[in-house]
Amino acid sequence: MKICFHGATTMTSDLETDIHVSKKAGFQALEVWAEKVDAYLSSHTITELQSLFRVNQIQPVALDAIVFIGFRGDEYPQVQQRCRQLSEIARAIGCPTIVVVPSPLPNRETTWAEVVTEYVNVLQDLGDIAADYGVRLAFEFLGMGWSSVRTPRGAWEIVSKTNRENVGMVIDTAHFYGGGGLISELALLDPERIFALHLDDLEDTPKEAAGDATRLFPGDGVVPLAEICAQLSKIGYNGHCSIELFRPAYWQQDPLQIAKQALQSAKKSLEPYFEIE
Repeated sequence: MKICFHGATTMTSDLETDIHVSKKAGFQALEVWAEKVDAYLSSHTITELQSLFRVNQIQPVALDAIVFIGFRGDEYPQVQQRCRQLSEIARAIGCPTIVVVPSPLPNRETTWAEVVTEYVNVLQDLGDIAADYGVRLAFEFLGMGWSSVRTPRGAWEIVSKTNRENVGMVIDTAHFYGGGGLISELALLDPERIFALHLDDLEDTPKEAAGDATRLFPGDGVVPLAEICAQLSKIGYNGHCSIELFRPAYWQQDPLQIAKQALQSAKKSLEPYFEIE
């Protein structure tokens, strides 16, 4: 397993800082916050972006994310255009995957069948766009109460019905816990269709209060990381794992120290269950 840093863990830092601290902390790869790429390319060329990763020997493993891809109505062409844009960038820098994120439920009357139909249609369309660039899409369920897809079982049903080889899913441990996911749901997944694992923990709060600001370094909270990792290992998952913390309090600290602590805590959580590169 390749352990990766994640740009959301140092959200207020720029892309160059993320890459440099990833290297200094001992990471080999970075899951890139897409808006930081936008900011970098506003004053640099794509060739300079390629060089930035190459010179620092950091592999971009995913661009995160195209948000709220479903139930967009007249705004949906913007989602398609963003998919084309990020797919072109991903191909240019050798990044295999783009993370895509579900929307809030449009209303209380929306049924699960309608949710599945919406995301199957959207993911087939966006998957076809990404496929033209040789890029994969990783669908990430969100554990928040407003999200239209909250559990591994729900995301897997959608991904399975999408029936595109380049469309898979993300397992985020904080969203797994916050959304009420079950360990038994992980046993049903095809490990080849899990395109990313996001490792993070949560404070001991009611699940209704769980959110980005309550995330913690792996091992510091209440998420059952040992059980999740054991089950993912059992089904044969061996893809990359990114440390995605999103906690604003961490953004105010030294990025290099945050990256070093992230790697140390990740190894402690992962090494009993996975062979780490």
